[in-house]
Amino acid sequence: MKEPVIIMPCLDMRNGRVVKGVHFVDIADAGDPVECARAYCAAGADELALLDINATVENRGTLLDVVRRVAEVCTVPFTVGGGISDVKSASQVLEAGANKVSTSSAAFRKPEIIPAMIREFGPGAVTVAIDVDVNPALPSGYEVYIDGGRTATGYDALEWAKRVDGFGVQVILPTSKAGDGAKTGYDLPVIRAMAKACNAKIVASGGAGKMEHFLDAVQAGADVLLAASVFHFHMIDIPELKHYLKENGVPVRLQPQSIS
Repeated sequence: MKEPVIIMPCLDMRNGRVVKGVHFVDIADAGDPVECARAYCAAGADELALLDINATVENRGTLLDVVRRVAEVCTVPFTVGGGISDVKSASQVLEAGANKVSTSSAAFRKPEIIPAMIREFGPGAVTVAIDVDVNPALPSGYEVYIDGGRTATGYDALEWAKRVDGFGVQVILPTSKAGDGAKTGYDLPVIRAMAKACNAKIVASGGAGKMEHFLDAVQAGADVLLAASVFHFHMIDIPELKHYLKENGVPVRLQPQSIS
């Protein structure tokens, strides 16, 4: 039987606050990360993601004090990304209480940090995030972006995903720049292509606006369903989403998993 799909609210952070933008810009405040984490755990989230969206651009590490405070209230596994550029910075985040780390721009610039982190922390603790946007000139039709979606790389997104998968990463998190915050649905061709080409679990990220979008992502091959604004602003609540998915034949955890 297929494993239950994972529902993962994402807390994008800037200056210690949860924020949400559209297409990686137009940032609006969405609350305190500790209170958001506590509420999501109570609501039945399976995992959480905490992303310090300006850490890489500002050339600094993740806000460790926020990670520590979230760890104190979080009852499910949580992944932290933003500013994780090497084994040392990853170790600091994990020591602060995170269960997993996510790396994106640094991994693209220095791919050797991916196997280094896997050796140090195990494959289950390392997620590689890939920001993508449409580029018809590339074989897959999608290009890798770094620096929080600001910098085009000219590199084919599917080829990068396959290379990442080859390192033994267990989770790949592609986010569609075009879909981010737009609520028009996940970028299904990206999910479908990466799910078909990779052994890693694929996270659907960027674009959820209604419950049907989550079902579409599962049918395209996503194992993890990540969303932000639809959860933050109670357009969709997690219990109703899980029941909707279950009614449509998708295995879900109706009881949240505990931190291992």
